[in-house]
Amino acid sequence: MIDTQQKLDALVRNVRACDLCAAHLPLGPKPLIHVSAQSRILIASQAPGTKAHLSGKSFYDASGDRLRKWLELTSEEFYDTQKVAILPMGLCYPGRLPQGGDKPPRPECAPTWRDKVLSLMPHLRLTLLVGSYSQRHVLGPGSVTDRVQNFRDYLPEYFPLPHPSWRTGVWERRAPWFQAEVIPALRHIVHAILREGDQK
Repeated sequence: MIDTQQKLDALVRNVRACDLCAAHLPLGPKPLIHVSAQSRILIASQAPGTKAHLSGKSFYDASGDRLRKWLELTSEEFYDTQKVAILPMGLCYPGRLPQGGDKPPRPECAPTWRDKVLSLMPHLRLTLLVGSYSQRHVLGPGSVTDRVQNFRDYLPEYFPLPHPSWRTGVWERRAPWFQAEVIPALRHIVHAILREGDQK
């Protein structure tokens, strides 16, 4: 009988071979997915940036440094799929908007792959909804700021977070409660889940 990890590995191979949106991707298809059947925490983010696309590693940039600082995780812990999975709404770099910033995730991606992948990840305890696109997909329309400030309303399944781009530094200065209240709670919950997984 094929076990869950083998099924997930086979699915991931199919995901990484996907070229569904190739005509719309300026750098071509290169789906980035970091998952294990044993993953405890899921990072549901927007889509890879150019550095992630070139390196093949999600959050391999300044936004990743900021996110790891929020979580108080080392790079080794962050990229250990037994602990943390990364499944963006869009798995490929979508390109740039004319006015600057990255385009939204391709709309075909999450409906095609997301539920199939999640169905083979039975040990997930918490999903970090990073940014507006993942929050809208999972929770529906709403304000990122309101959701982050009221993060307890979404526990224990979800923890809404802003996207950790450089622009968030400006937002943080206007929202002192984020570092004072949200980040300590985030670290406590994340590390408790990872400790629990280490003990099994």
